[in-house]
Amino acid sequence: MSSFQLNLNPLKEPLGFIKVLEWIASVFAFATCGGFKGKTEIQVACQTKLSDNKTITATFGYPFRLNEASFQPPQGVNVCDVDWKSYVLIGDYSSSAQFYVTFAVFVFLYCIAALLLYVGYMNLYRDSRKLPMVDFVVTLVATFLWLVSTSAWAKALTDIKTATGRNIVQELLPCKQLHVICHFGSVTSMGSLNVSVIFGFLNMILWGGNAWFVYKETSLHSPSNTSTSHSQGGIPPPTGI
Repeated sequence: MSSFQLNLNPLKEPLGFIKVLEWIASVFAFATCGGFKGKTEIQVACQTKLSDNKTITATFGYPFRLNEASFQPPQGVNVCDVDWKSYVLIGDYSSSAQFYVTFAVFVFLYCIAALLLYVGYMNLYRDSRKLPMVDFVVTLVATFLWLVSTSAWAKALTDIKTATGRNIVQELLPCKQLHVICHFGSVTSMGSLNVSVIFGFLNMILWGGNAWFVYKETSLHSPSNTSTSHSQGGIPPPTGI
């Protein structure tokens, strides 16, 4: 195996430049989703004290196991004689969220390995028949998985917004009692989660577009010299008499 020789020229070519963009986009994808924390609040008043509203809060975040996010009343306050801590949000969206974030992390690591190969062992990469082919197959698989993981995460995000929005007042059992009056308060903005979906589809476009440039490095597009010379040096066609 040849020694490492730093050469930044491949980064100026589409093959390397797009790989840098893929690396950056993967960071934004898992960071905007995996780093999210938020809360939803409802205002509760008892029938005997309508003017005395109390804030009940449910805190949630990645990996979005909402069925483990219990409602918390103010510290040391008994709100309408209800054990609010025994009530939780509805839904478990951890599978979609973790699949999306885990895949983005793997893509991040693969981009680092690929960039090291491009800038340090480009001659070995282009002289080899296997490395470009492996890179091409990984690129196609990654494009498909970006589509699948982002679509699943986008659907889960829609359900999360519903489960933490105004509908919780209608679903929460204590709020159906006559002596408890509930009003939806607020929920943390999920702008960063919307951005994570955008970066997911952006990654899909980047990987899909880069597939062409990786394909051009494979023997499928550029047959090796051996194959070329073989085709040229076969049995000559018969000559006429």
